Amino acid sequence: MATTRPSASEDTALLATSTSNAPPGQAGSALPEAGIKDVLALGPGVSLAFKGDSLVIKDKTLTRRQRSKICGIPIGASPSEYVVPLYNVLWAELLGNAIFVDIATVSKKTTHPLKLTFATHDVSEAAITPWIEELLNRAYGGAQRRKRAKVLVNPHAGPGGAVKIWENEVKPIFDSARMSLDIVHTKFSGEAVGLCQELNIDDYDIVIPCSGDGLPHEVFNGLGKRPDARRALQQIAVAHIPCGSGNGMSCNLNGTFIPSLSALAIVKGVRTPIDLVSLSQGDNRILSFLSQSLGIIAEADLGTENMRWMGAARFDVGVVQRIFAKKTYPCEISVKVEMSSKDEIKSHYKKEQEIVDHMVRKEAMSSGRAGSTEDDSMSTSAESGDGLPPLKYGTIKDKVPSDWETVTLENLGNFYCGNMAWMAPNANFFSAACANDGLMDLVTNDGNISPLKYLDLMTSVESGQFFDKPATSYKKVVAYRITPRSKEGYISVDGERVPFEPFQAEVHQGLATVISKNGKYEAPGPTGWENADAAAKDAAAAAS
Repeated sequence: MATTRPSASEDTALLATSTSNAPPGQAGSALPEAGIKDVLALGPGVSLAFKGDSLVIKDKTLTRRQRSKICGIPIGASPSEYVVPLYNVLWAELLGNAIFVDIATVSKKTTHPLKLTFATHDVSEAAITPWIEELLNRAYGGAQRRKRAKVLVNPHAGPGGAVKIWENEVKPIFDSARMSLDIVHTKFSGEAVGLCQELNIDDYDIVIPCSGDGLPHEVFNGLGKRPDARRALQQIAVAHIPCGSGNGMSCNLNGTFIPSLSALAIVKGVRTPIDLVSLSQGDNRILSFLSQSLGIIAEADLGTENMRWMGAARFDVGVVQRIFAKKTYPCEISVKVEMSSKDEIKSHYKKEQEIVDHMVRKEAMSSGRAGSTEDDSMSTSAESGDGLPPLKYGTIKDKVPSDWETVTLENLGNFYCGNMAWMAPNANFFSAACANDGLMDLVTNDGNISPLKYLDLMTSVESGQFFDKPATSYKKVVAYRITPRSKEGYISVDGERVPFEPFQAEVHQGLATVISKNGKYEAPGPTGWENADAAAKDAAAAAS
C-alpha cells in the first residue's frame, strides 16, 4: 500500500484527468441528504469538504508529513489542502476515534492506494456517520460498492507476470475498496469454462479474468453452457484486468490497458449490457465477445505464438512478414447486410452514441443513492433463466438464407468481424462499433495490393484513418457465413484458434453484462476522428 503522495503537479493532472473522465453519477452527481453539511470540521485546521466532484482535505499535519523529502529534509511549500476527485475515493469509515479514507493516487501510468487517517476529536458519531455515507454515495454514484468478485488469474497470460501484476498492482486497489475476492490461479487452457459453468451465480456480482482476451472468452462460454445461460450472462458482469498481449476488452471498457488503472475503473464501473455473437462450426456453438478473423490478422496473432516474449510487438512483426509474402486467402462469404454505406454507418454511430449518452445521464440522475451494498435488481423471468437464445438463421449445416449476399473472394487479405472497437491498445479496427446495437462490424480488404499500400492501410489503424480508407470495405451486418477455399490456415475467435473450416455467425443484442467505466465503449468513433490520432498516440506513449 502506498505511503507517499504524488507531487503537486501529479495532483493537478490527476484532478484534470479524473474529473473529466469519471462516469456521470459517480463523482458528485448525487444530491446531498437533507441536513448533511458539505464541510465536516474535525478540529483546528482540519476538515473534509465536498466541492463539486472533489473531496477537499485540509490538514496541515498531513500535508507536512506527506511532503517530498531529500535526505530526510522537507522541501517545497506545504499546501494548505488536498483536492481528491471523488472518482478516486475508494472507501471511508469510522473506527473508534478516527476516520479512515482510502483513496487512489493516480499518475499517468499507474495508481496506488493510500490510507488517510483523521482524528475525530470531539465530533459526535451522529454527525460523522451520515457524512461518510454521503461521501460514499457521491464517490460511487451508480456503481455498486464492495462488489463480490470471482477472480481468475492466468499465470501464463501474454509474456507472463500476471500473478505479480495481480498481487502488486491490482489486489491492493480492490482491497482498499473493500471488495470480496475469491481468487483462483488457472492451471490449464479451458479451465475457466468449467469454473463458470459450475459457478454459484448468487454468490458473486462479477467475474474478473486477469489475463489477455482468452480468459474472458472462456468466461462467457462457461456461462453460456449453463442451463440458465441467459440469467447467468445477465446477472454476472464480466470485467477485465489486462495482463496479456492484446487486452482488447480492457481497452474498450476500462479505457486503458494498464492493470492498476483498470482496477480503479472496475471499482467505479457500472453494469453495461453488451452484444455477444454465436458461432456455429461443425456441431459446436461458440460465443464470441470481441472478434472473428481469417487472413493476415488471424495469422499474425495465432501464427506468432513462438514470439510471445515480445508482447504485443509480435503481432506487428507477424503482419509485416505476411504482407511482404503477399499472402491471400480465397474464400466464399455470405452476409446478411444491414448497412453498407460508410456515411450511413457514421450517422448510425452518432445516433447510437446520443442514445447511450442520454441513458447514462438519465441513469446517473435517477441513481441518487445508488451504489449500496445490495445486489442490483435483476430480471427473474422465465425467459432470463433459459439457456442461450435460439439461432435465428440456423447453423452452418443449414442452407444459406435466400436474402443473404454471397461473393467469392480469390484474393482476400483480411476478413475481420467484431462488436468491440479496440482489438489492442493501438488497433481500433471497428471505429463505428457500438456496445449494444445488435450489429456486427465487418471489415474486408483485398490482399492483392502492393506491400507499401498494404502497410499504409494497416498503419492507418493506429492513426485513426482506417475507416475512411478506400481499400477498406466496412459494413454493419447481423449474420454471416464464411467458407475457406484453402486446405489449412488460421481462424481466430477472440484471439483463440478454432478449426480451419466453415462457420456461421449471428449477433445477440444485449445478451451479456460487463463492467464498463462509463456505460459505453472508451473509443473514438467516425464522428470524432479529430480525437482518434491523439488517442492512438497516448496509447503508444503509455505502452512505451
